[in-house]
Amino acid sequence: MLLKDFYILQSLDKVTDSAYIAFISLNPAHEIFKAHFPGNPVTPGVCMMQIIKEIIQHIINGPLTMISADNAKFTALINPELNPDLKLELEITESADGVVKVKNTTFFEETVALKMSCTYIRK
Repeated sequence: MLLKDFYILQSLDKVTDSAYIAFISLNPAHEIFKAHFPGNPVTPGVCMMQIIKEIIQHIINGPLTMISADNAKFTALINPELNPDLKLELEITESADGVVKVKNTTFFEETVALKMSCTYIRK
C-alpha cells in the first residue's frame, strides 16, 4: 500500500472469470485529507487510481506499471467523512504478453464517482 492506512479492503469477490467487486473503506482521519482540502475533504483522483492499481495487483498477484489511462471521468466528489465506503466494479483482461486492461466503475451508495479504463503491463 503506497499510502499507509489510507483505506481498508473490506472484501474482494470474483463475479466471473474477468469481473470482480471490491468494497473498500477510506480512512477520513488520514493525513492527506487535512491538506486536500481543509474543512472539506475530497479524495484525490490520483489516490483513487492508485487504489485501483493496488487491488488489481492483488488480484493478479504481481506488480504493474500503468501505461495509459483512458476515459477517466470523475463524476462525483468522494468526501471520506460523508461517504467512506466505496464499491469498485472491475473488469480485467490480460493478454499473453503481460498487458492488463482494466475497466473500473467506482460507487458510493448508488452514485457513480469514477469511471476509468486503464492499461498496465506486468513488471
